[in-house]
Amino acid sequence: MTPAERKLTAAAPKVRRALLAWYDQHRRALPWRTEVSPYRTVVSELMLQQTQVVTMLPYFERWVQRWPDFASLARADAGEVLAAWAGLGYYRRARLLHALAKEIAALPTLPRTAEAWLGFTGIGPYTAAAIGSIAFGDKAAVVDGNVVRVLTRLAGLKAPFASAALAVKSVTPLASALLDPRRPGDHNQAVMELGAQVCRKAAPDCGRCPLSTLCASRGPRAANIPRITRAKGRRAVVDRVLAVRGGKVLLRRHSADATRLAGLAELPTAESIGLKLKADAQPHAIRRRSVTVTTYEERIHLLPAKARLPKSRDLVWVPLRELPFAAVSGPHLRWIGELAPKA
Repeated sequence: MTPAERKLTAAAPKVRRALLAWYDQHRRALPWRTEVSPYRTVVSELMLQQTQVVTMLPYFERWVQRWPDFASLARADAGEVLAAWAGLGYYRRARLLHALAKEIAALPTLPRTAEAWLGFTGIGPYTAAAIGSIAFGDKAAVVDGNVVRVLTRLAGLKAPFASAALAVKSVTPLASALLDPRRPGDHNQAVMELGAQVCRKAAPDCGRCPLSTLCASRGPRAANIPRITRAKGRRAVVDRVLAVRGGKVLLRRHSADATRLAGLAELPTAESIGLKLKADAQPHAIRRRSVTVTTYEERIHLLPAKARLPKSRDLVWVPLRELPFAAVSGPHLRWIGELAPKA
């Protein structure tokens, strides 16, 4: 630990008291907090990975109403699981959650520690610590982007990190040292809540922070911490086509063993159906998405009614009225809804 981290660790009792007092008064009444269970903790943590709370809340409510426990989710059809996840993105999480439910449902008892949860499908150190501490009171510190931001600012750590993963690794010992052993689950959630609501990335509200008197970075300089080096990105364009005929839309279904989007359906790319677009073709929708260091611009083109299409087992015609149940990727489902009436 750096001298600054050791100084903060020495003040751990003050940090814990102030943090938990604030959390008890200001925490949001989220459904996995008002009704705590291992299953609800697992579902919420996987849904929240790379997704904002406001976006995932309705999905969570529908999910636990449909599948209230590991056993019911384990019995679900894979297609139904993907369809229920449609719109949340990063569909690998849905497949991992489904696989995890099958593993857990087969056990005589639930694992109760973060270390034990690490052995299951889709469970990394962060998720294992969250499940162990929140659902079972295990003394395991959770470290995500919010925690990194709060703790690096508290300790005044100005040195740059080569990546977000290295920042997490570097901050974990400090998070463990500050963790309240009496209320580890609440402590972890309090730090994450503070990062989400007060110690925000671009606009930290130091005036509302319960730890401001202990913070080495309070004030305007806080927004500059942490410093994480980002790799220079690349750009690519993906042209997709929208074909609607006889009340049906053409989709490309990914195989169940595909490395990305397994079992999901999307609008086909122009290349996949052998369509050569004119240089002056005007797209009807654009989405930008980032994968690792590449930013993709996805453009949608309406396919002429008389255009010839190749035959392929991957290409399927799906009735428009059945789209909500067809495990279609969320953005593509939205585009079809917006553009199909014009096709």
